[in-house]
Amino acid sequence: MRPIQMVDTKSQYLHIKAEVDSAIHDVLDTAAYINGKPVQDFSTALSQYLQVKHTIPCANGTDALQIAMMALGLEPGDEVITPSFTYIATTEVVALLKLTPVFVEVDPKTFCIDPNSVRKAITSKTKAIVPVHLYGHAAPMEEIMQIAKEFNLFVIEDNAQAIGCDYTFSDGTVKKTGTIGTIGATSFYPSKNLGAYGDGGAIFTNDDSLAAKMKMIANHGQQKRYYHEVVGCNSRLDSIQAAVLNVKLTHLDRYNKSRQSVAAFYNAAFANHPNIITPFVADYSTHVYHQYTLQLKNADRDALSEYLAQHKIPSMIYYPVPGHKQDMFASFGLPQINLPITDELTACVISLPVHTEMEQDQLQFITQHVLNYLNQ
Repeated sequence: MRPIQMVDTKSQYLHIKAEVDSAIHDVLDTAAYINGKPVQDFSTALSQYLQVKHTIPCANGTDALQIAMMALGLEPGDEVITPSFTYIATTEVVALLKLTPVFVEVDPKTFCIDPNSVRKAITSKTKAIVPVHLYGHAAPMEEIMQIAKEFNLFVIEDNAQAIGCDYTFSDGTVKKTGTIGTIGATSFYPSKNLGAYGDGGAIFTNDDSLAAKMKMIANHGQQKRYYHEVVGCNSRLDSIQAAVLNVKLTHLDRYNKSRQSVAAFYNAAFANHPNIITPFVADYSTHVYHQYTLQLKNADRDALSEYLAQHKIPSMIYYPVPGHKQDMFASFGLPQINLPITDELTACVISLPVHTEMEQDQLQFITQHVLNYLNQ
């Protein structure tokens, strides 16, 4: 059996090596490393895949979120509602722009933002909602968009973990996550479902004026070189990363199906176990399993993680400290809040390896050791 890894980017590369190497060498031959043709080609291809009007590539997923908030004209003190149970980048950009993060609860089944919690958190200072499509499952976007319309709020989708996920509305309309809100943002960090061989990100919108503004912000606030209309930043996806992503985008649906097959194996192995809650999939969402995350009940999560490590099985805790308890927000003077579901999840979730190159013997080894520990 091959060594088990949380993510096996090398084996994935070896399966598409000829395609990737050719694409990279084409960039080297042209020496157009910044804003070369592959960047434009990737932007067009990703827009077509997502069925969104505009895709603006940028340097990473965190920049994507920041540029989105800058383009919306949010000002210091404006409140941005976001789940506490997410990676810190979601709220880090709120802090960087001197906006006020408002942490809300998540659904205990999907791990995604709870619309009822959102509604209760809205004040006269609220300007935006940032739903996170966590672990590869869609947030309840139809309800979120209804709330946003009612209170005239922007919606910025954090789609870093769910590219390729489908959302089905009550009327049967299907859209890709990241294309439903005012703006969508994603990351191409190497471990993502669509991962580059370095950093990368992108922003999505169907709004022409917002697209133009975000392109300008990402390029030092300029449309014409050396004429800077707004304060911007330097956030570019380089041509080599775009070339890699162009190749990998053609495999994305296959990659997501592979992850779903891994999840199906785990689900079958853990079905009806009294100490395990397997990932839930709502009727409105597909699941692309950026992470396969269990909830443990009446079991020592950390001890299981240590037991798996002793048998050379990696696992991860996403995320051990929620946003509302992070030291970085201590100086913000935020009110004390009670998020019991979030606190419970941080104490009981554990993520098992899930990636496109997993083999049956690895899956059997992992599941057997999880069950051996829980059944002892």
